[in-house]
Amino acid sequence: MQCLSPVFERNPRYAFVAKQLMEPERFIQFRVPWLDDTGVIRMNRGYRIQYSSSLGPYEGALHFGSHINGETIKSLGFDQVFSNGLTGYDLGAAVGGSDINPFDKSEAEIQRFCQSYMTELEKYIGPDVDLPIMGMGVGEKEMGYLFGQYKRINVSNSSAGRQFLSFTNPTAQGIGIVHFANEMLKDKGQSLEGKRCLIIGSGKVARSVARKLLEFGAIPLSFSDASGHVCEPDGIDVTKLKTISKIKDERGALLGRYIIASTTAQFNEPESIFDIPCDLCFPCAAMNDISVEAANQLADSGCLGVIDGGSSAVTIEGRKILKKRGLLYAPHTLTMNGTSIANALGANSTDEEFAQEVARIYNNVKNTAREFNVPGDLLAGANISGFLRVANMMLKHGAV
Repeated sequence: MQCLSPVFERNPRYAFVAKQLMEPERFIQFRVPWLDDTGVIRMNRGYRIQYSSSLGPYEGALHFGSHINGETIKSLGFDQVFSNGLTGYDLGAAVGGSDINPFDKSEAEIQRFCQSYMTELEKYIGPDVDLPIMGMGVGEKEMGYLFGQYKRINVSNSSAGRQFLSFTNPTAQGIGIVHFANEMLKDKGQSLEGKRCLIIGSGKVARSVARKLLEFGAIPLSFSDASGHVCEPDGIDVTKLKTISKIKDERGALLGRYIIASTTAQFNEPESIFDIPCDLCFPCAAMNDISVEAANQLADSGCLGVIDGGSSAVTIEGRKILKKRGLLYAPHTLTMNGTSIANALGANSTDEEFAQEVARIYNNVKNTAREFNVPGDLLAGANISGFLRVANMMLKHGAV
């Protein structure tokens, strides 16, 4: 909201719209009972916050993880309003999920949980109402189980329900992140080619980021998970990436197993992954991964910039350090739009068309930041751009 102060100063009526926008249209919380493999009944909380439908049907991620609670869902949902707004597409904003930890569960347990979760969630979603997409802890398998239950319940709507599954694109998010990084560097007269890139995380998004970086001629250096981090000093090539993907595609598998398959990898060396010298950092794991300490470590190692590959990957204090020390920063509000772009373009779109859409969105954000006297501040530009589009539509709709 601090980013929007230049808007409020120019036109105070937007402050009243922002106050209204802070209250979501609908917040759904429900229990999710399921059986574990020993026959014991387990219970988790499920959420879906439908924040704003001013621009169109709700769309937003589902997140599974022990860190998920009502406050986190509301925060992520509020961010989604700005993120979906700045794309220029007719997208409302929603976010959902559950506090289950999917990484220490068996495949059968995840399937039973997803079926129970969808049994309640299906009352509130649909192709013309609310379309969930992948998020933290929710990949292709989870989305497949969710859609299977949705189709089972909505027999008469099964053909329309296929649109639900079409929003499951495991690579679009990572592709978008890298294209936005490329636009940011182009704006500074640089390119991704030859840049040594630190990747935090090892999920689908992190690996699709690495794959796309290789296409641009960049050098992915690392991945991380609960076991620690692995670093390939000379870079992770296509072959090494395939090996890591094979390991990580097995539920609950940790990166430590990669050491057996590589003679060059360093495991937890140096002690902090942020001490690895790099040109760019792509945090694609947990929220708040880049703290003040991490931001200073990156600056000390010569890092040029941080590109968010996950929601709220950098803390508010960490963002201040990045700005103070002159690092480039691309916020998740801007970078996490790959899935929305892919869905808007359709299945037959080309990478060139994808890049053009990214360039359009990036330039709009850059121009908005300049217009409101914060040139170069992509965080402010993204939030202002998204807010204005949603706020103007809310004013047209009146008190709804």
